[in-house]
Amino acid sequence: MFDRHAGNDRAVLVQLAFGKAPMTDDIEELKSLASSAGADTADVITGRRDRPDPALYAGKGKVEEIGAACAAQSAELVIFNHTLSGAQERNLEKALSCRVIDRRSLILDIFAMRARSAEGKLAVELAQLEHMSTRLVRGWSHLERQRGGIGMRGPGEKQLEIDKSLITLKIRALKERLEKVDKQRQTQRRRRERSRTISIAIVGYTNAGKSTLFNRLTAAGTYAADQLFATLDTTVRKLYVADAQPLVVSDTVGFVRDLPHELVDAFKATLLEAVEADLLLHVVDGASDQRDQQIEAVNLVLEEIGAAEIPQLIIVNKCDLLGLGSDAGRVETDDIGQARRVFVSSKTGAGIPELRAVLQARFPRQSTDYTAGFEASQDQAAAAQ
Repeated sequence: MFDRHAGNDRAVLVQLAFGKAPMTDDIEELKSLASSAGADTADVITGRRDRPDPALYAGKGKVEEIGAACAAQSAELVIFNHTLSGAQERNLEKALSCRVIDRRSLILDIFAMRARSAEGKLAVELAQLEHMSTRLVRGWSHLERQRGGIGMRGPGEKQLEIDKSLITLKIRALKERLEKVDKQRQTQRRRRERSRTISIAIVGYTNAGKSTLFNRLTAAGTYAADQLFATLDTTVRKLYVADAQPLVVSDTVGFVRDLPHELVDAFKATLLEAVEADLLLHVVDGASDQRDQQIEAVNLVLEEIGAAEIPQLIIVNKCDLLGLGSDAGRVETDDIGQARRVFVSSKTGAGIPELRAVLQARFPRQSTDYTAGFEASQDQAAAAQ
């Protein structure tokens, strides 16, 4: 029924619905998340409830069904596509005799695997510690060895109190390091403002094709793959558009439904590229049946980071997968004639000339009094197209 890969955890996935039937796309997204984390799907358990069970989330009968699936499939991991409390997670592990994680822990784990830059790694570590500190029981003494435990134990202090103190110290240190990175980014942004450079940020649901669009526009060669959270580290490049003002474009981390608050908070320095942008290119997977829900999920995160008021241009991507190739290049406008949607295929390049034309119309060159250095960089970028 399900493939198995050497070295991967076998996982039973759990998707419950409250007052409605489980959505197929939700289950498929959970499978993709599990696969991205290195787990093989052994079985999928679905169900409906009026409300979550306070102790077990899924209820006793459903937990027995999950346990039977774990035994039948020799699964060592259960993944809930929901947010569990620390108590629910512990109760489930006791009832099922195997590891249990929730959606937040799963996404945090994927971020930890994908982070490449020093800043990204710091942000992920901070998010993990903040998440885990809310469900701390014991077993954190390894952190003591990382920081040097001699002299840190107070007389009669319990192990749990020591663990909490160690995590608090580590969280504080990580926040201080990320604040330094944030100051560096602010300095870079002020330089762009002084040079009258327009800032454009690419945002969107994970795997919508943001990095592919970024590469198509800038020839940057940024890593892009058909997988969730392929890009975690923000990349900024100059964008050449003929007869337009100087432009820079940034490729940001992908958003997802129920993105853990700890991640949003930890990645705020990175996401400030979106907060302080002049325009957001909101990339939408046009081939997804849940594109409206994905747009809503992205807008919720943008609201959380303070970017809800930034003007958006919706980029309906993957027209080549819609069977609507002729739609690529179509531009929808609002009541005053300003473009609000552009249909493209980042993979094939269809619709990209029309997108460039929209950007030129939105940010027309107002003066030729720009530095020779920027003009030279424009010429180089144009040659790369």
